[in-house]
Amino acid sequence: MDKVVLKAVKRDVTGKQVKAMRREGQLPAVIYGRHLEPIAISLEAHAASLVMNKLTSSSLVTIDLDGKEYPALVRERQRNFIKGNLTHVDFLAVDLKEKIRATVRLEFVGVSGAVKDYNGVLVKNIEKLDVECLPTDLPERIAVDISALKAIGNGIRVRDLDISENIRILNDEDEMIAVATSAKEEAADVVAPVPGVAEAAAPGLSVERGKKDEEVAEKK
Repeated sequence: MDKVVLKAVKRDVTGKQVKAMRREGQLPAVIYGRHLEPIAISLEAHAASLVMNKLTSSSLVTIDLDGKEYPALVRERQRNFIKGNLTHVDFLAVDLKEKIRATVRLEFVGVSGAVKDYNGVLVKNIEKLDVECLPTDLPERIAVDISALKAIGNGIRVRDLDISENIRILNDEDEMIAVATSAKEEAADVVAPVPGVAEAAAPGLSVERGKKDEEVAEKK
């Protein structure tokens, strides 16, 4: 991916005043890091949202703060539950010469012969991996080629992934990522609900929520 740059300015606005800033088309954010004290910043909301929609949690982005560049990762993002627009973003500044640990999403590619030719079912056991590497080596996604699943019972483990030697996977190498099973086996794994017992519904949250003193202050 090409270098992604977000222009930002420092802000002094906090608390209830942040709402007015949002109405003016600005997106409040903060950038912090191991060697950096937190800096409250502001981004142009529309431009930032267009860029943020394309970024994953392992995408490296450059924050241009009044001419000084900070390479960073998107650590947390908050959205308005009703409108869906971004309301606050946390950026973690990184040192390009220091290795970091991050979570990278898996992208399943290819066509499984077990699924296509034998009516198999693809079961995904994990969809993210923990890795350690330099920020510049951090992949946005890790491809998992399911064409290796040619027959029912075939599986792909962590150790089977084709990945750069610059990246160290922290998961157990024997951990199963995906397996091709028969439709009959898949159906057997479904547990029938117990009569009279209500299942607690977990709230469907599509946001990563951060700890923001200013967000608390807004509600007062």
